[in-house]
Amino acid sequence: MLDNSNTAQLTRPIGQSGIEATAIGLGTWAIGGWMWGGTDEARSIRAIHAAIDEGITLIDTAPAYGQGLAEEIVGKALKGRRDKVVLATKCGLVWHTQKGNHFFDYDSGPVHRYLGRDAIIYEVEQSLKRLNVDVIDHYITHWQDPTTSIDETMETLEALKVQGKIRSIGASNTSTDDVRAYLAAGQLDAVQEEYSMIKRDLEVEMLPLCRDAGVSVLSYSSLALGLLGGRVGPDRVFQGDDLRKDNPRFSLANREKVELLMKAIDPIAETHNATRAQIIIAWTLQQPGITFSLCGARDEVQAAENAKAGRLRLTDGNLSAISAAAATHLTELDG
Repeated sequence: MLDNSNTAQLTRPIGQSGIEATAIGLGTWAIGGWMWGGTDEARSIRAIHAAIDEGITLIDTAPAYGQGLAEEIVGKALKGRRDKVVLATKCGLVWHTQKGNHFFDYDSGPVHRYLGRDAIIYEVEQSLKRLNVDVIDHYITHWQDPTTSIDETMETLEALKVQGKIRSIGASNTSTDDVRAYLAAGQLDAVQEEYSMIKRDLEVEMLPLCRDAGVSVLSYSSLALGLLGGRVGPDRVFQGDDLRKDNPRFSLANREKVELLMKAIDPIAETHNATRAQIIIAWTLQQPGITFSLCGARDEVQAAENAKAGRLRLTDGNLSAISAAAATHLTELDG
């Protein structure tokens, strides 16, 4: 059995920004509570502290996670610890204006995708205030706005860099055409896209494009909203506004297939003295072109478990065996 406890946390650069962060980042969508059945502030703060204590430096949040709630909680958690983290947040999902493209509705009203200059300037000030910081290390356009040119968006973001309010620029939920437009307009340091063992379409065009351009790739939903976490078995029942309740990806048939995958990787997990989730995260980080893996956690146990995956180094044989098991059990997954 291998002992990974003394292995250093894997760190990588964010594009060409000069900023380096742990390859595992703590994602805070669930901490915001929205679509996750509510939140517990004290427990969320303990989760953030646990991640930092395990050596995680990358914390990712967004205004849209609970209409500012996740940012506020992160801000409270970072009091006295700001110098230990690379802080990422986002812009472009707005409820203070109805400009742009209607996206969805909160109980409180409509949310639009809007990346115009006026909104970004407003949003960055709101995020700085909620997070209680002077600068945001990595600022990301959350979803793309078809009503605003990327030239205008990037010009605004580049100006914020000059002003010292942000240190690097990212874009999320993009197409390859979007990425090319960002690259033509300024310095794009990273993209943030959904990628997991069951959603690998990025491998076709996006990952090669980003590798060639020196753009980092932050993968979100690396555990597929918990489906690949090793604990969502066939008997799990989802309640309330949990977004997994009506998600076809979480059908009983899918969960049974995933359980077969988990049993197949259990011997590798045992060899590394690791959990199933840690093995999946480590596998994700060792896929060509994937720079960072954002992993959500709602309590300190989950946060610490995910963080420890940054100390795992899977062998080529491990990677081949895991990929073969995934090909066997996940190819027919629904949703």
